[in-house]
Amino acid sequence: MFIDITRIKIASGKGGDGKVNFHREKYVAAGGPDGGDGGRGGSVIFKVDDNLSTLLDFRYKKKYVAAPGENGGSKRCKGKDGADLVIRVPRGTIIRDQKSGQVIKDLSDDEPFVAAKGGNGGWGNSHFATPTRQAPRFAKPGQPGVELEIVLELKLLADVGLVGFPNVGKSTLLSMVSAARPKIANYHFTTLVPNLGVVSVGEEQSFVMADIPGIIEGAAEGAGLGHDFLRHIDRCRLLLHLVDAAGSEGRDPLEDIEKINQELVGYSEFLAARPQIIVANKTDLLGDDREPVKKLKKYADEHGFRFAELSAATGQGVRELMRMAWDELRELPPVFVYEPDFVPVEEEITERDWQVDKVEDYYVVSGAWVDKIMSSVNTDDYESRQYMDRMLKNAGVYDKLEQMGVQEGDFVVIGDLEFEYVY
Repeated sequence: MFIDITRIKIASGKGGDGKVNFHREKYVAAGGPDGGDGGRGGSVIFKVDDNLSTLLDFRYKKKYVAAPGENGGSKRCKGKDGADLVIRVPRGTIIRDQKSGQVIKDLSDDEPFVAAKGGNGGWGNSHFATPTRQAPRFAKPGQPGVELEIVLELKLLADVGLVGFPNVGKSTLLSMVSAARPKIANYHFTTLVPNLGVVSVGEEQSFVMADIPGIIEGAAEGAGLGHDFLRHIDRCRLLLHLVDAAGSEGRDPLEDIEKINQELVGYSEFLAARPQIIVANKTDLLGDDREPVKKLKKYADEHGFRFAELSAATGQGVRELMRMAWDELRELPPVFVYEPDFVPVEEEITERDWQVDKVEDYYVVSGAWVDKIMSSVNTDDYESRQYMDRMLKNAGVYDKLEQMGVQEGDFVVIGDLEFEYVY
């Protein structure tokens, strides 16, 4: 099954907490703090795998979480780093932010991409020893990991894209010029998934060609299969626009060209502006009647397109078309790569990010800033409690409590700490 777009959640690992510990050894006086640092959390890394051609692996599993770092140990032992999570995807996969649709990364090269960096480990209490604070009884917690909701979108990397109505000979042409073996039959929508093939036109002269499932009128709005696969010709530098010159299915070849080009415009004006070669196929069915070919060539000349005629079934004109495509590609810029435009929004936590609520007989202080302060406080350590007291006072928390009528002996809850208020 071919899957080319999916939504998943990724989360890097939390950093390990620092350790509060004191060195105790016989005959060694005042050993001091020796709590180790926590390990770094694992990162989520995307890597291109050329053995993959679809996003099918992401159909059922929707959440990917890297391992957390281990907590620090005694004797200044650092916790083990969490293992990175490597996610393999086909070349040409684009990572987008699910909410904004902005591009995070275009995975078209071989460099691994760190999509979510693991949280740093917290410092152990050995880091906080000073001449005046020789026995710190607190350590830093590990930093949280990064969580992202993303969209994976596969846009095939091909130099040349074959476009046209169903059953005009695109699959036959690809099978003749490359080692690709797409399904070929005399009925519409034989091709249900894009097919890639490498075309060689000489020594060190080759390009990648994609056979895109047949596009029909209304494809840009969702009709047929074209809507699902138009994205795969986004990157193509050159389009080979195949038409049934013989009109074997009762359609007018010139009208077919106009309709397909309208669908390209409807999907993307940028795509519609790509260079095209109008290819009159099935000329073997015309016999001595050259009039349809002359009309197609005149149309191509009037609209600035190059023109070629061939019979994919017999091979006539195929080699000349591939040489024409190669010559055209030599003058065109390389395959388009999407530049990242996603800027992660970091929530700035200020001293105003707190509130006080009266819940029955309790005054509850909560908020992002309070959580940040309390996460670095060891309530068993006097100096750490003094630090907490100074921060809460400077932020105006105590003034707010008194404005709300707190009395001495009333219960106050801040994070996991519950105490009686004292003036």
